Amino acid sequence: MGGRAMKKVVVASGNPVKIQATLNAFTRMFAPGRFEVDGAKVASGVEAQPMSDAETLRGAEKRALIVEEEVPEADFWVGIEGGVEASDGELLAFAWVVVRSAGFSARGRSGAFVLPAPVSELIRAGKELGEADDIVFGRRNSKQKEGALGLLTGNVIDRRELYEHAIILALVPFKSSELYSGAPESKGLRENDR
Repeated sequence: MGGRAMKKVVVASGNPVKIQATLNAFTRMFAPGRFEVDGAKVASGVEAQPMSDAETLRGAEKRALIVEEEVPEADFWVGIEGGVEASDGELLAFAWVVVRSAGFSARGRSGAFVLPAPVSELIRAGKELGEADDIVFGRRNSKQKEGALGLLTGNVIDRRELYEHAIILALVPFKSSELYSGAPESKGLRENDR
């Protein structure tokens, strides 16, 4: 991965929040102007609303694998899956991210936050988190905007930022490739690599 050539990143989603979060994360970790990020809708291979940490991770892994198969000419493939898990009677919301490149796979997980009871009840009744948010908060398509976290924090932290941090965590082995067995060399990704 040498030189100043633009690297192509494909996110396994058409959601503009996930695409922007991916561009921001790659730019922050490596260098501005080095990445072109596109989205491609693919199936997750898990339920529309993953209900456990393990199922959510499987969804992110499956998305990254499928998008790599469908768009093989990219340099990086990113799977992002949001999920919930029951903990002490409450539902925690979070996301898993899987980044693949050159036969190597890395993952990162976002922080988690407790969903309010009215949202949790709708999810337990079979609604997806985004749909439950729209019902409770009287919004439309919030999952392609601020998401549950943005609605709950007044946009102090929104869905894009939640994903961005998880993507950055997944990129750690790519940035510090000399410390991770099998990670592709990161030379050429950083601004000071000429």
